[in-house]
Amino acid sequence: MADDTANPPTLAVTGSTGWLGGLVARDLAGRGVAQRLLVRDLARAPELPGAVAAACTYRDGEASRAALEGVGTLFMVSAAESEDRLEEHRSFVDAAAAAGVRHVVYVSFFGASPEATFTLARDHAATEAHLRASGLAWTFLRDNLYLEFIDQMVGDDGVVRGPAGAGRAAVVSHDDIARVAVAVLLDPAAHAGATYDLTGPEALTFAEMAQVVGEVTGRPVTFHDETIEEAYASRAAYGAPDWQVDAWVSTYTAVAAGELDGVSDAVERLTGRRPTSLREHLESRRG
Repeated sequence: MADDTANPPTLAVTGSTGWLGGLVARDLAGRGVAQRLLVRDLARAPELPGAVAAACTYRDGEASRAALEGVGTLFMVSAAESEDRLEEHRSFVDAAAAAGVRHVVYVSFFGASPEATFTLARDHAATEAHLRASGLAWTFLRDNLYLEFIDQMVGDDGVVRGPAGAGRAAVVSHDDIARVAVAVLLDPAAHAGATYDLTGPEALTFAEMAQVVGEVTGRPVTFHDETIEEAYASRAAYGAPDWQVDAWVSTYTAVAAGELDGVSDAVERLTGRRPTSLREHLESRRG
């Protein structure tokens, strides 16, 4: 990692120790783009050419402001799910504004709205509203459900359970989201004020997703359309707090309500590459 504390890069990337932010940071580094990696733990910052690391957390406004001094463009991955995530986001956006950041590229969620069925999509809508009111330029990347998680929803008995009905979701890959993010970060001014719905190439029901997982993995996989009562009961054993269980269940009810349906051309338009389908992703993992 570069030691450039006297003249740190003006592009800052959050989430580089995670999946999505890590993909973005590595892609930028491969293109020779200097970047400032904002991490909670400096020891975990990835070693990338042209990158320097700065320590902060979203909830620590003072540390965030210091880490963001001199930053022009900020890639903001949403914070880890928590009951007060929205307050973390607001604190970080305020720190960015105070530090003189000009443009924030924020990873939001498909259909973000104060009235969204998916509870966490309401937090994303509130974060978007806070960014709009901040005076900063912004770009919103509204991701559909991550297709990497679909096969992880399959229980040990080969059943995907949730109250999704026959609703559809246009599941999208981390790789495609990361490629879009990089395209925007390379020319942020061209995307100021834009909201991009990021989806895969098709919208699938959970029954269809289960069928694809089964066909590719070679094991029987089915979908059970739970009632709301069944959904809460089947998740009670995890001992998770109420807000978390509400988020889990409302992921499926949002699909049932049609709020994750609809295929966008944004991935291909911004990257020049057709987005990856669930089947293609699963087949690539098989080698």
